[in-house]
Amino acid sequence: MKLTTSEAEKLREDAITCLRAGDARRAWELLEQICAPESGADPQWLLLAHACRTLGDDSGEERALQMLLVIDKRHLPALLLMGELKARTNDDRAANSFYRAALNMVGVGAAVSSDLRPKLKQAEEFLAGAHGRFEAFLLGKLEDTGLTGKDTPIPVRNAIDMLMGRREIFYQKPSLFHYPGMPQREFYERSEFPWLADMEATIPDMQEELRGVIARTQEFKPYVQGHPDRPRPNNPLLDDPSWGAHYFWKDGVEITENSVHCPRTMAALVAAPIPVIQERSPMALYSVLEPGTHIAPHYGMLNTRLICHIPLVLPPDCALRVGAETRPWRDGEALIFDDSFEHEAWNRSDQRRVILLFEIWRPEISETEQSALTTIFEAINEYQKSVEI
Repeated sequence: MKLTTSEAEKLREDAITCLRAGDARRAWELLEQICAPESGADPQWLLLAHACRTLGDDSGEERALQMLLVIDKRHLPALLLMGELKARTNDDRAANSFYRAALNMVGVGAAVSSDLRPKLKQAEEFLAGAHGRFEAFLLGKLEDTGLTGKDTPIPVRNAIDMLMGRREIFYQKPSLFHYPGMPQREFYERSEFPWLADMEATIPDMQEELRGVIARTQEFKPYVQGHPDRPRPNNPLLDDPSWGAHYFWKDGVEITENSVHCPRTMAALVAAPIPVIQERSPMALYSVLEPGTHIAPHYGMLNTRLICHIPLVLPPDCALRVGAETRPWRDGEALIFDDSFEHEAWNRSDQRRVILLFEIWRPEISETEQSALTTIFEAINEYQKSVEI
């Protein structure tokens, strides 16, 4: 039956009075008349949902809320009530979706009345609890397969951390040259490089040679230096020896006045798959961080290489963050990472930190690809020189 505006308003007022008086059945009967398609009145889906809830009619409540969300998919009270309904009926996945949608609405500025604030708090508490239940369920399934704690592969642990929102997702963003198809891996493990164990075994010899260098060196040259024929880099450590460098190879040229004093270090570097690219590589140096120095987040130039760190002087409270993962240097152990991810390093101790730093080809790049990339990089150098002339 088609209702006049005054008839529909009278039914609505009477329904509200019945709800307040605890007569949900009569309220439901009145609201059904308003919400009937033939009534021609504005449907009162939210009031009908409340009446159904009081009556314990979950399906009726869901229908009313769904009809309201069809009209306004951002209706905050309907989203919260639907989340509460789904949680009450043990549909955690759906409850998560509706509660998260409601909180997202608040996050972008949706108005929140005082009566909704307890429901928002309830939504936050549910999501926190569901988060923990979901993680416990996942870990339980992994335990059923025999994977627990350190037995779980690192990529699997990282994937769970990302899924649970504990780990940010980073991607390679080399500043100069991107080679497609490379794995998105921040760190590589020492066991993946058979030649590395022999190099680590020579660390005591390297440390002895380093002591001789330090005895002859008053101050290391800055790692980041300005050049008069180039724009000055936007780096807080520009021309600052707090981040120092002592090169053995630089831009493909051996720095003999340094290398002659460290023959065992140079011999150890021979085993590494270091790129040989005219005017670019090999590159090997002592990287020095003076006490209290912080290298700000930045990206390397290429994703065709990995950077190796061999710790030689290692005070406490020093670490390297690459992408989402932070690792400290450890005595006698190399760190291998992809510097095309955002990365930073710090020395929060009161002592100097020194590592041997060099680059290697990524293990995923074949010899044929290495040859092609070498040609590309050398051609870039050649072209740049011709343009400058």
